[in-house]
Amino acid sequence: MELHRGRLIDHIQLVVADLEASRRFYGAVFKVLNVPMESNSPDHFWGDELFVSKPNGPEAAGILTGRHHLAFQAADRAMVDDFYSAGLKAGGRENGAPGERRRYHPGYYAAFLLDPDGNNIEAVYHGAAKRSAPSVRVALDTPLI
Repeated sequence: MELHRGRLIDHIQLVVADLEASRRFYGAVFKVLNVPMESNSPDHFWGDELFVSKPNGPEAAGILTGRHHLAFQAADRAMVDDFYSAGLKAGGRENGAPGERRRYHPGYYAAFLLDPDGNNIEAVYHGAAKRSAPSVRVALDTPLI
């Protein structure tokens, strides 16, 4: 089986009720997933394709985004386990302990947490697979916000 990733989603924005609670949660899980968290802005932060802001920031319309399910890629099973532990310690709520989910496909190993706003956040390792590239690299001529 061949899966393609990185073609459909450019970025996703979550508008959250408590930006600092979300900053703690995502900072902890991004750290174990080796995803740098960017921005010291009081209005937002981001990690790779995920942009998180408060409702009264300039990027939002004053409305929370609601419940979403986001699945983050993990390099191995240990990273899934670490995601789960770090997320729980940083205010996440249990929504599915680490384990194999064969109903998705053999080797699908994942853990699920609810973030401070109730979004279902998953870390998944698809098992041994050859990736065509570690990531899609976009080089910009201008600095990021």
